[in-house]
Amino acid sequence: MAWNEPGSGKRDPWQGKPQPPDLEALFKRLRDGINRLFRGGAGLGGGSSGIALIVLALVIGWLALDSWTVIDARQIGVVLRFGQFNRVMTSGLNLKWPAPVERVIRVDATNVRSVSDEVRMLTKDENIVLVDFNVQYQVTDAEKYLFSANQPDETLKQAAESAVRQVIGRSPMDTILSGHGYEVVGETKKLLQQTLDGYGVGLLVTEINFQKILPPPEVKEAFDDANNAGNNQQQFINEAQGYAAKVVPLARGEAARIRAAAEGYKAAQIATATGDAQRFSLVDVQYRAAPEVTRKRLYLETLQEVLGSNLKIVDSSNGKNLLYLPLDKLKAGLNAAAASAAVTADAAQKKTKEGGQ
Repeated sequence: MAWNEPGSGKRDPWQGKPQPPDLEALFKRLRDGINRLFRGGAGLGGGSSGIALIVLALVIGWLALDSWTVIDARQIGVVLRFGQFNRVMTSGLNLKWPAPVERVIRVDATNVRSVSDEVRMLTKDENIVLVDFNVQYQVTDAEKYLFSANQPDETLKQAAESAVRQVIGRSPMDTILSGHGYEVVGETKKLLQQTLDGYGVGLLVTEINFQKILPPPEVKEAFDDANNAGNNQQQFINEAQGYAAKVVPLARGEAARIRAAAEGYKAAQIATATGDAQRFSLVDVQYRAAPEVTRKRLYLETLQEVLGSNLKIVDSSNGKNLLYLPLDKLKAGLNAAAASAAVTADAAQKKTKEGGQ
């Protein structure tokens, strides 16, 4: 930016900040001192003055060259003054005391670090599993990261293994291998972050992944057999449920049909009985009014009902000649003859066609 912005007066960008040394004046003094040294330094008190100027020049150069440091935008600068933590530098150009007074340690703050491990663990139902997990994390507090633990990355790795063992140890195998595995991952991440916060190492867990959870090779065959048995059990259950879903509606429909038929038969019988009772009541009234007539009518109706479908002939002519024509049998015989003639004609037509071909 401009040192003097128009319309806003003079603005010094170093105002309120430590003033940088005047390098031009510093080099000018250094050059003059060297020239005087090589000219003998008579006007300055002899050779001792020349040596003092050289020492002064070296000190000034040391101060000028080692008093500035640049911190990258992805880094955090931790300043140590005589080996003790003093302050934290932000990104950009920063002023400091030259070494060995102050020393700057740069820590990557935005870089996502990761640690992976593969361990054998025992589940809640006493099954052995081989867990391959990966932990991704970042540095949130550079001071704690550098000074709260001797090896913070190794501390995180051991804490991650402990958290995974704790969560896997209280979870059954089916839960770990089923669709509820994400709950195990979330619980592990939460437990690991609580442990790191208790240690105060300045680390934040961003992600935990269980890359694979498998039984060890020694028990893999038995584990596969158990899984196959479980799959077969589920298959049989599904087939039984499918058969039940097919048969039960048919049985219910048949039961409903039988129930409806029974209800219809019940209604018909009740209606018939009711009608018979009403008819008997009417006949009783008629019988009381005219007993002989009613008795004869009932007798004739009964004979008509009994003999109406009977092929036997009752002769009531007292031995007189009776002409009986069995029309029903004659009609049946004519129908049978016509059917036989039709079959014979069809057979003759087929023979004629076959002979013509």
